[in-house]
Amino acid sequence: MKYIAHKFDDNEQLLTEHLTNVAELSRENAVYKLKDIAYICGLLHDAGKYTELFQKRIRGADIRVEHARYGARVLSGKNGVDSIMQLMMQYCIAGHHSGIPDGGTRLDSEDMSTLHGLLKRKTEDFSEFKREIIYELPNDAAADYFKQMKSPEEVIELFAFLTRYLYSCLTDADFLDTEHFYSPDIERGMSGDFAKALDRVCEKLDGFKPDTDIKKARNVLQEQVYKNIAQKSDIYTLDMPTGSGKTLCSIKAALQKAVSEGKKRIIYVIPYVSIIEQTAEICEDIFGDVLPVLQHHSNYDFAKDESDDESTEKKLRRTCENWGAPFIITTNVQFFESLYNCKSSRMRKLHNLADSVIVFDEIHMLPIKYIQPCMRAIGYVTKYLNSTAIMMSATMPDYKSFITEYAGGCNVVDLITDRGSFSAFKKCKYHYIGFCGAEKIAFEAAKYGNALIVANSRRGARKIYEACGGKKYYLSTYMMPEHRSKVIGKIRTDLVNGEKLIVVSTSLIEAGVDLDFKCVFRENAGLDNIIQSAGRCNREGLMPFGDVYIFETENLKGDMQMKANITRSLFEEYGDISCGECIKEYYRRLFKLSDKSIEKNTITEYMVSMRPDSIPFRTYSDSFKFIDNTMIAVVIPNKENKNLIDELQYGKLSNKRKLQRHSASVYFYEFESLFKQGVIKEINGVYILSNSNYYDEKLGLMLENDKLYIF
Repeated sequence: MKYIAHKFDDNEQLLTEHLTNVAELSRENAVYKLKDIAYICGLLHDAGKYTELFQKRIRGADIRVEHARYGARVLSGKNGVDSIMQLMMQYCIAGHHSGIPDGGTRLDSEDMSTLHGLLKRKTEDFSEFKREIIYELPNDAAADYFKQMKSPEEVIELFAFLTRYLYSCLTDADFLDTEHFYSPDIERGMSGDFAKALDRVCEKLDGFKPDTDIKKARNVLQEQVYKNIAQKSDIYTLDMPTGSGKTLCSIKAALQKAVSEGKKRIIYVIPYVSIIEQTAEICEDIFGDVLPVLQHHSNYDFAKDESDDESTEKKLRRTCENWGAPFIITTNVQFFESLYNCKSSRMRKLHNLADSVIVFDEIHMLPIKYIQPCMRAIGYVTKYLNSTAIMMSATMPDYKSFITEYAGGCNVVDLITDRGSFSAFKKCKYHYIGFCGAEKIAFEAAKYGNALIVANSRRGARKIYEACGGKKYYLSTYMMPEHRSKVIGKIRTDLVNGEKLIVVSTSLIEAGVDLDFKCVFRENAGLDNIIQSAGRCNREGLMPFGDVYIFETENLKGDMQMKANITRSLFEEYGDISCGECIKEYYRRLFKLSDKSIEKNTITEYMVSMRPDSIPFRTYSDSFKFIDNTMIAVVIPNKENKNLIDELQYGKLSNKRKLQRHSASVYFYEFESLFKQGVIKEINGVYILSNSNYYDEKLGLMLENDKLYIF
């Protein structure tokens, strides 16, 4: 029999060709120590296609055939698995279609989907595999990684990471070779020139004249960064005040590192989508023609640039699947959930984190309960995948202790060692004014030429907005991104023109939104929130000092209450809550109160025994949700997107991504309420708001009961 892997019309791909191609691509994807292991994974992954049943199915028989576990069975010796390397390969091969399985236990039955259960299932004759494929298992190079581990938990964490990485090498290789068979002319990947991009950034920075004290201080701090980035290290911390030019500074530092050390890509990881779009726009304007910028997040429309033809759009979308680009901007959710996932659709990109410079903007915004797995991930990617991390924040927590504990062996270098210039950025005075009603806050804000009011909740922001008079704007995540961007543009124009106005917002305005107000009112929250909001006050230092008022309106709950309590106590103890000592004390108290939460949420918490063959990959992946509450996008119909929605009805599914810029995300319980009220319809997997009264051009999506109208 001629054994084939794929068949398309009259074209057939020999199974030996597919296995060899995937093996070579897997080897190419892997770091040096894992290259031989990755090669064998590729060679064995489709061994089950050598059965007579599979060959009948691929030639048209209507039968179901399970083939992934066969290659894993090949690696089982007489006494089970002979090495940690073979076990790692078994996880990858057995799950190369359905995702890495839970390990399970040796008592699992064959009807269970764990690795132990899969390996107990009966197999058809696939002896032809051994006749056509000749191989030898390599030395167990992976064992070297575990020699310095201090505990069984450390062994499990590292084993799980390396298994996911190897899985990424295999599944991406399998996908690319299969894709090439079906579409041999397909274009993938992007290229760019780091050196030319660095020249462009330097030219941009050189164009800024240091004609004020703040601009001079920016230069002093940034020069420290450019000097210290030349030191060899796994991880760097970039602790610079708000308004000190961190974004351009970090981009230049990342480009310097990429050029000097020959890195393959730069990955910029950001918490907010709104910041991503702004950062991407900055990069594209400076060096987009010599270093293309790939955005990978929920709101990006690959076809919004009219100069792009359809093939370019598709190429960008394909490149997103495995991050085959030199400069990528993405979210915390995309980055960390991919690292702890078990499915190939999310993990194919993991191997492309190797040989990279990874910048983590606003690193202080990591969820407390995921600090341990996030620090482990950053440590493993830098230590084992030859990458470099830059952790950046204006309110930097003491993450060094966590790196030492959870990512031991990683070097950390501070890019800012002289903080003497920090005083130039103290442009605000902080005032705690206690509990205030919405009318009182609105009255006080109206005394200034312009003011920003930031509330903890959308409901609170809406109440204050309604109490304000005169020219006013409202910003919320319940506005569609396209609408929100336009409002921010109007605010910026009015501020430049000296208009008197008040802006009421939720916390989305705290980071990355470059606006400058004379005064800021911020509802009490975490100290980082307070300082980030203050970064929108007297940003350019045009006044001796701006005023930042911290108010309270209601009793908070959970983590927000804990953070607000700490901030309130620090007001009583420190004359300047924005000083470095106060920031350190805030995080010290916060982490101390959260120590039990930090210790949890690791994969070992789900294990009964610390055995590598019992790791719950799938169970942990299902539980690892960077955002606690599931959000669902609801498209808001308008004149601009009418054609996109109409085309969606006739099957143009590519419009799904384009419509994300025209959607508002709601929590699942809110979605359920809207759905039960009959104001949402579904078209080809996209949810559309069917009652225009539920969206206000000034306020966004309306969910409160007293604002809903049903016709």
